[in-house]
Amino acid sequence: MTFYDAFRHFADSYGLALIFTLYLVLCGWAFLPGSHKRNHSAANSIFEDQDHGE
Repeated sequence: MTFYDAFRHFADSYGLALIFTLYLVLCGWAFLPGSHKRNHSAANSIFEDQDHGE
């Protein structure tokens, strides 16, 4: 078994499971208790210091 075959087997099985788990953790991070204030602040930060065209 060559290095390529071993790496390909890892990527097709354990690597896929690792990436999927990381995806779920990062998506769930936004719904942690206490993160509402940070999420709201980040979403509205582009509107700070605007003079509304005046």
